[in-house]
Amino acid sequence: MSSGQGRVDVEVENKRPDAPVPGKADPNTCPGCGSHYRDDELAQSLRVCPQCGHHFRVGARQRIEQLIDPGSFVEGDADLRSADPLEFFDLRPYTERLAEAEVETGLGDAIVCGAGKIEELSCALAVMDFDFMGGSMGSVVGEKFVRSCERATVARVPLVSISASGGARMQEGILALMQLPKTVCAIDELHEAGGAMFSVLTHPTTGGVLASFASLGDVVLAEPGALMSFAGPRVVAQTTREKLPDDFGRAESNYRYGHLDAIVPRSELRPTLAQLLRLFARA
Repeated sequence: MSSGQGRVDVEVENKRPDAPVPGKADPNTCPGCGSHYRDDELAQSLRVCPQCGHHFRVGARQRIEQLIDPGSFVEGDADLRSADPLEFFDLRPYTERLAEAEVETGLGDAIVCGAGKIEELSCALAVMDFDFMGGSMGSVVGEKFVRSCERATVARVPLVSISASGGARMQEGILALMQLPKTVCAIDELHEAGGAMFSVLTHPTTGGVLASFASLGDVVLAEPGALMSFAGPRVVAQTTREKLPDDFGRAESNYRYGHLDAIVPRSELRPTLAQLLRLFARA
């Protein structure tokens, strides 16, 4: 899986006193222009580089804080945790990797679901977090997404899905792959009940998540520069032995080919979703 983050240009001169040491990776250094920021500066700009517009990755909790009216979010199914039915072991046991991811992110799995309001308009919410095992979709992610569809149906409100994922979780094998048809069926049932889903693809959205629920929104949006392809550019280039376009798999390329309805900068995402909620509101 390609990270798609671009390279950090260590040759760019940065005279700020808090600039990172050249050659040392820093999460607050922009891979687009080399500018470096403090945490509070990035938070103020919604984690978008003010110089070049690069969109840094955003965790699920931060995303909810950016989009949802203060105090309106109610989390659902927070107690669900992944099991280890295959007793999977690569370099370390799967259970150890899960525990480590939970400690590092503070999340139970790679998705946070619940209900809230955007500009006082109610919606169900399913937000993925790439920092939890690459946003991989296992049984819990699939189950929580399905319950979000059911929650939206019962409440008669649209579902807002924010995806960020490397694909299906290999440690759960076929059980992870079964989440693809499971989530697709859940969206179909949501539509049969007259509901709607707005899907926002963020960097990166790849593999089984892109091949299932992330592509099935009634309206599909993406952030600028987001990688959205079944396989990453490096894998595709090695497989086809062809030179790919510089924007292969990026939101801009997918928009040209009609795979997206719009590319929406992060600063415009909240009002855009609010407008969609008004258009799709049911009596």
